[in-house]
Amino acid sequence: MALEIRQQLKLSQQLVMTPQLQQAIKLLQLSRMELIDLVQQELEENPILDEGQEIVEERDGAEEPTVATQESGESESFDEIQEVKGDKEGLNDIDWQTYLEGYNLGGSVADAYEEDDDRPSYENLLTKKGTLTDHLMWQLNLSRLDDQTRRAAAEIIGNLDEDGFFKATFEEVAAATGTTVGQVGKALSLVQEFDPTGVAARNLQECLLVQVRMLGMGGTLVEALLRDHIQDLENRRYPAIAKALGVSLDEVLEATRIISNLDPRPGRQYNQEDVQYITADIFVYKIGDEFVVVLNDEGLPSLRINAFYRQAMTNESLVDAKAGEYIQEKLRSAVWLIKSIHQRQRTIYKVTKSIVKFQREFFEKGIDYLKPLVLRDVAEDIEMHESTISRVTTNKYVQTPQGLYELKFFFNSGINTTGGDAIASESVKSRIRDLIAGENPKKPYSDRKIVEILEKDNINIARRTVTKYREMLGIGSSTERKRLF
Repeated sequence: MALEIRQQLKLSQQLVMTPQLQQAIKLLQLSRMELIDLVQQELEENPILDEGQEIVEERDGAEEPTVATQESGESESFDEIQEVKGDKEGLNDIDWQTYLEGYNLGGSVADAYEEDDDRPSYENLLTKKGTLTDHLMWQLNLSRLDDQTRRAAAEIIGNLDEDGFFKATFEEVAAATGTTVGQVGKALSLVQEFDPTGVAARNLQECLLVQVRMLGMGGTLVEALLRDHIQDLENRRYPAIAKALGVSLDEVLEATRIISNLDPRPGRQYNQEDVQYITADIFVYKIGDEFVVVLNDEGLPSLRINAFYRQAMTNESLVDAKAGEYIQEKLRSAVWLIKSIHQRQRTIYKVTKSIVKFQREFFEKGIDYLKPLVLRDVAEDIEMHESTISRVTTNKYVQTPQGLYELKFFFNSGINTTGGDAIASESVKSRIRDLIAGENPKKPYSDRKIVEILEKDNINIARRTVTKYREMLGIGSSTERKRLF
């Protein structure tokens, strides 16, 4: 069969996402902080946007919407605005005596404060948080060393991870600094003497041994445990350790208590990130017998169209064609951003209202009364697509009478009970957490025992499911939770 090139017309239908729809979807899945950052960026890049209360209107029969704002002085025409000139006119109208009296002619800024109460708080001054590298380099610069050892020590400090462990080899450091392996070993021993104690260790065992020796406990039972029986310590095989070392179990337990007070991550205190507080996107209040949903608009700038550019578009003689095209483009972008934010807020409100309807018992009584819920239930209730519900519940938080929760929290699978009802998986996790919190540390519950306790509460659950939920909660096994002292 011969191949040939020819033209052919074909009609087809396909779904195409407009840029406006893509922007609306993007805004829908942003968190509150990300939305605030995006709005601030748009305020910087789009001169048409301004902060304030906006009223969006659409002209009849027009393709482009306009934004009407209420602002003082908008009626002033451009012809009435006079250019400010730099000549000497008006100098005689200035009250120079008052100006000079209010001007600080000499002295420092600190002299302007007559009393300490007038001074700004030092707690409000910006400071840079010191890092582990800065702290170690400061100690290195105070040490009297030869150049080769100093270079090797600086290279070692540069190869520490956030917990303070040395993550390179002696050969790599020697090749990078032009030193020998012996000099690198000497530099490592030097850095390990720096504060915090245990820094620059190559593994956990070495880190703890360095701390023990710094405490003057070298040659004791504590050092012997860490040097020869660290695997038995991890698995809590205390009787085996006592038998191997020929000491009593009480002595092993006392040495273990000392080891438990050591710091396994010496560099952690210098690398802790600042706490990021979560701000609720929406609030649920109980007023009487009803729950009221209120959007949180605090901190989110209110957008409007700048009156200057709006007036410029009404008078086409003030701008040329190219500038008018630019303003129209920015105007469309600004209006669609405003509408997308409004649509996002309305969607969050409708989804939260639906969640309150399905999970009313949770809002009244707590997590034990959380019901199984899927995205389809809320999607059918508010007549939206499941993907929209998924986007709007991601990284969005609601403040409820029971605490602060992510909207995703209310969607979970169900577990059948002996009575034929279903209970939410989050409620089961809460039961497991409470059971483990109230157990005897010397005789912790096994996963099989937790299954038996839950069966008494009419909750049928397999042992492997208990193990999965326990690991999701970050709780160790019964062996890891066991405490002999």
